[in-house]
Amino acid sequence: MDAVSTYEIIRLTIMAVLAGSAPVLAVALLVGLVIAFVQALTQIQEMTLTFVPKIVAIFATLAFSLPFIFGTLSRLSAQIFDLIASGSV
Repeated sequence: MDAVSTYEIIRLTIMAVLAGSAPVLAVALLVGLVIAFVQALTQIQEMTLTFVPKIVAIFATLAFSLPFIFGTLSRLSAQIFDLIASGSV
């Protein structure tokens, strides 16, 4: 296994992790910004107001994006197995 193969596997893995986590992180960011905006407008500084809606949104997004995450990880594993089968690894 040479350095090019190693870097390619690392690059594929990092891209899969970024693509798989992007929907959940984007929703968490948007919900957090909306809640912070509402708190700034109403001056209500309740901790559960920030925690509960964000957790609900994250779990809902995770449930809806599981097929996408599974597909991303399946493509990654297929690419890695192809590299192994070709003798590159």
